Amino acid sequence: MPPGAFPRFHPRTSTSPSKSRHFRWHPNTHAGGRNTIQLHRTAGAVPVRPDRKFLVPSYRIALIDDHEIVARGFAALFGALPEIQVVATVASVTELLESTAQASHPVDLVILDLRLSDDSAVGDNVDRLRSAGSAVLAFTAGDDAVLMRTAARSGVLGVVRKSEPTAVLLDAVLRAAAGEPIPSTEWAAALDGDPELNDAGLSPREREVLSLYAAGAKAPLVAARTGLAEATVIDYIRRVRSKYQRVGRPANTKIDLYKRALEDGILPVPGQP
Repeated sequence: MPPGAFPRFHPRTSTSPSKSRHFRWHPNTHAGGRNTIQLHRTAGAVPVRPDRKFLVPSYRIALIDDHEIVARGFAALFGALPEIQVVATVASVTELLESTAQASHPVDLVILDLRLSDDSAVGDNVDRLRSAGSAVLAFTAGDDAVLMRTAARSGVLGVVRKSEPTAVLLDAVLRAAAGEPIPSTEWAAALDGDPELNDAGLSPREREVLSLYAAGAKAPLVAARTGLAEATVIDYIRRVRSKYQRVGRPANTKIDLYKRALEDGILPVPGQP
């Protein structure tokens, strides 16, 4: 399937051939380049105007950065993507929360500059954004390990340097908007030097199970690879979550487990040898 294409599907609204209608997902070059759903008529179907189109839902993202040139470039870059709706480029967390307070849905992803001129604390900023229902991706010059460590500990999905190529930033934002963690060497280095990252005390078997499960394997596959019963695998995962919880490192979701595994070196950071 070519990049950007969507799978085709053909649900029928009736079992009668004379009244069937087919829907197709496909890239469309109209409507500003956005991908659309179009309604295609088959024999006997009710005629549909060819310009009746429905936009594919997009991710709602916002940038918090107090440098105007960065904000303008960000809006221009991401405003051209069909998957992205840039809802705000603002200079502070307070400004974003006030401007989106009446929105029917929270911002899906906030790209947050870690060093803002309002002297706000990184941890507080991340907490406020996550409490509002938004995921957070840290955006930084990368010259302050303490800031990056604080951001990583606060629950951001990843850390992206401002010096990264555009393609790297685009990829990171699209993945983070979908809820995927964005591990990087900067993130790993910040966590590796974190004196407050408490050891959960996992046993060798718990680490083995976690390495498979957090990497994406489901419990039956983990059981097959380790020779354990599926119920035993589930029990190990429950124990792992409990141990992380006891040392103040919650792992309630599979994404959390993946992040804990990266932090503890149980899984390698993508891109590192």
